[in-house]
Amino acid sequence: MSEGLFDVPGDTAPSEHTIDSVVRRDAGAPLAVRMRPASLDEVVGQQHLLGPGSPLRRLIEGSGAASVLLYGPPGTGKTTLASLISQSTGRRFEALSALSAGVKEVRAVIDVARRRLSAGEQTVLFIDEVHRFSKTQQDALLAAVENRIVLLVGATTENPSFSVVSPLLSRSLVLQLQSLTEADIRLVLDRAITDPRGYGGAYSVTDAALDHIVRIAGGDARRALTALEASAESSLDGTVDVDLVEASVDKAAVRYDRAGDQHYDVVSAFIKSIRGSDVDAALHYLARMISAGEDPRFIARRLVISASEDIGMADPTALQTAVAAAHVVQLIGMPEAQLTLTHATIHLATAPKSGAVPAALGAAVADISAGKAGSVPPHLRDGHYAGAAALGNAKGYKYPHDDPDGVLAQQYPPDEIVGRDYYAPTNHGVERDIQRRVEKLRKIVRGR
Repeated sequence: MSEGLFDVPGDTAPSEHTIDSVVRRDAGAPLAVRMRPASLDEVVGQQHLLGPGSPLRRLIEGSGAASVLLYGPPGTGKTTLASLISQSTGRRFEALSALSAGVKEVRAVIDVARRRLSAGEQTVLFIDEVHRFSKTQQDALLAAVENRIVLLVGATTENPSFSVVSPLLSRSLVLQLQSLTEADIRLVLDRAITDPRGYGGAYSVTDAALDHIVRIAGGDARRALTALEASAESSLDGTVDVDLVEASVDKAAVRYDRAGDQHYDVVSAFIKSIRGSDVDAALHYLARMISAGEDPRFIARRLVISASEDIGMADPTALQTAVAAAHVVQLIGMPEAQLTLTHATIHLATAPKSGAVPAALGAAVADISAGKAGSVPPHLRDGHYAGAAALGNAKGYKYPHDDPDGVLAQQYPPDEIVGRDYYAPTNHGVERDIQRRVEKLRKIVRGR
């Protein structure tokens, strides 16, 4: 078993002498550790999960029996809630970190828990970063969770739907924690400044400094407390002002994991902002991806897709711009290519929009799936090979270039879909003109 923050030394029942409580009283421990809530009443935020009778509250109060996966951004209280569950339930508490524990460690914990259960004592198993467990490691937990040999409390910053195996998901409650509000973060900071576990009033922190810390925290209580601690350590006279905070804290880290669901959420918001013609929001999400080191080739590919999916023929030059941006990324790379990605993002976000291209393909594919794929009309078949003429191939074909207008009446689709319209141009941008042209072309080709 790993030596984690909540590991229980020896084989004694959880009490006020757990490692967590000892560390909390140690003035040399990080501020975020010292200020970890010691009771449910001290928990800030997550009221949507802690209401009377809620599964999480019942679990913390000792009456719940279901395993849970706590899913949410960093610094929102996942580890704190796991600690409270261990303290209040009277169960034995074991902790593993997915960063260091393997199948061997998991099985060792389960074996100990099985022996305890035979003596009438249940074990709470807390696994931090559970999304980093391999499928094999997660499978090793299934029987123990299903038979309630252990009550699993898993913490993850990633959407469990992407990172946790389905059998384990079905055996657990998935509870999503929300980022803390600015008011929540301010409360956490005020408590740290005045509480004896924190600074006990030893520092004077200006409102401007607190406001700045709240802004850079981004809803992460641990980040806020770390910023406060770094600033306090730099204070020479017991005062923390905004200049000191700015000098002590470089910048807010971007919450974005290229391997997790934040990646998918930000990219989704980026594309939807382009589709919705909100150029400023699109630029915000682009900047988040660039700042987090997202692969610029991935961003370029998404722009190319968006150009056809969301703009199409309403502005045919959008695809050209997106493809050009993809080429620039390949040719010159970052950081210079970020300007080209910005150029393409602005073009696509401000371009007229049309979903006619994917709709046209979808309608055509739907007919194919429904069996509407009749024979190619004989006059359109290949007539260049020996014996084709004897089969009637290409006989009666009319060559459009022989017509002065370059368009003439002739059946092109199979009989089953004659008269079927797939492409429906909008009246946005260039498609406004294409709409009128398509109507004329269909009348001529169909001989109306």
